[in-house]
Amino acid sequence: QVQLVESGGDLVQPGGSLRLSCEASGFTISSSPTTMSWYRQAPGKGREFVASVFIVTTTYADFVKGRFTISRDDAKNTVFLQMNNLKPEDTAVYYCKAKRNVYEYWGQGTPVTVSS
Repeated sequence: QVQLVESGGDLVQPGGSLRLSCEASGFTISSSPTTMSWYRQAPGKGREFVASVFIVTTTYADFVKGRFTISRDDAKNTVFLQMNNLKPEDTAVYYCKAKRNVYEYWGQGTPVTVSS
């Protein structure tokens, strides 16, 4: 059974940092072809792409370039999202997604609030 469990969301002040984790089970994130991604959904808005990693290729949304970094630890079967210089507009529930062939799997999300 495929499962994704996010953690690390918290309340943080503007300019602060957080690291989100997405632990996968039921499959191996390093197995090809698997794309691991982070999305977010702010209150009252749709879900939007944040970042992804496929093998060694990373992709970022323009609004997080230079601030967020996606990485993976294959030994832990976990994907991370390091978020620096957080802004109030980064407030959202952050979701992890795994795409393997035509199948997509989502985690339950972890909330991030950026506020003073």
